[in-house]
Amino acid sequence: PFGSPWEKRISIKYYITAMLFLLFDVEVLFLYPWAVVLKQLKLFGLIEMAVFLLILLVGYIYVWRKGAFEWE
Repeated sequence: PFGSPWEKRISIKYYITAMLFLLFDVEVLFLYPWAVVLKQLKLFGLIEMAVFLLILLVGYIYVWRKGAFEWE
């Protein structure tokens, strides 16, 4: 390695964006098991997943409005 380790600082926005990607990606993984057993869950499962997706959408909009997806 050459130079000081403090020369190349990485913006904290990079890490925040990575964490948000992982958070939303892991939440989407919950959709697969639900899709497999959808016929067994019937209307209750559909309503439950709609509530889950609504909460996910509210979180996504909140993060978007806070400007966490802005790459400067």
